[in-house]
Amino acid sequence: MNYSIENQFLKISVQEQGAELCQIQSTVTGKDFLWDADPDVWASYAPVLFPVIGAIKDGYVNYKGKQYAVPRHGFIRNNADVKLVDQTIGSLTFGLKFSEKTLEIYPFEFEFLITYSLKENRVIVHHDVINHGTGEMLFSLGGHPAFKCPLHDDEAYEDYYLEFYAVENDSTWLLEKNGLVGNTTRPVLENTNVLHLNKHLFNNDALIFKHLVSKQVSLRSTKSSQVITLHFDDFKYLGIWAKPGGHFVCIEPWLGIADNADSDQNFETKEGILKLAAGETFEAKFEIEISE
Repeated sequence: MNYSIENQFLKISVQEQGAELCQIQSTVTGKDFLWDADPDVWASYAPVLFPVIGAIKDGYVNYKGKQYAVPRHGFIRNNADVKLVDQTIGSLTFGLKFSEKTLEIYPFEFEFLITYSLKENRVIVHHDVINHGTGEMLFSLGGHPAFKCPLHDDEAYEDYYLEFYAVENDSTWLLEKNGLVGNTTRPVLENTNVLHLNKHLFNNDALIFKHLVSKQVSLRSTKSSQVITLHFDDFKYLGIWAKPGGHFVCIEPWLGIADNADSDQNFETKEGILKLAAGETFEAKFEIEISE
């Protein structure tokens, strides 16, 4: 089931399964800005990533002497147990709480809440992670929104580019065939704030940035005026990805990262892992701004 809210600028829809944002539409022009989840290419819109990001080495982590088979990108994505827990005129909140099922693959008594709200021409995506356990909790979280690209029939993918807020000097960390982060890098941003899109940019999977200065990146076209800007002040890492042949680009704010190829699979020392004390709540948000 899908739930929707709108204001004078935007309408958004979220599907209850996986709490996945599935529509961002201008209420002024009727233009849709999210990818349409074509199942022949990539059947997702904007998956929610929790409690891990990307691939886990050999499919499991070690924690206190036991192995836990946490799925790739976690278990919120496509999860039918996620439910709408609150709805107002201007917001939708979805949640998932620990259960016997989750404890088999993730050893923490968590509660995960994600709230979508509208503020003028921005979609605000706010996360709350609550530790209901008696000990420290380990987790990662992130977003995976896929934006339609090109937006117009008379445009090409190559007409689009990403504009970072600041001049950047950063390389991508190359992924191995199993989705793990390797130990080699390739320069991508060299004293520039612009990354031009092309159909071969993601032939070797996602671009993974660990050291960006910018906390804001915009998807722009040389031929049209609409701009999609992602604000991600609360997030450390950024992934950029598209399925080769897909008419979209994912701009992914992450708190966490896929396992390194040399990982010892110890959950407590995993790169980018967050730690939350018993009884505490962690909050993070990102915002999607639509300019027309």
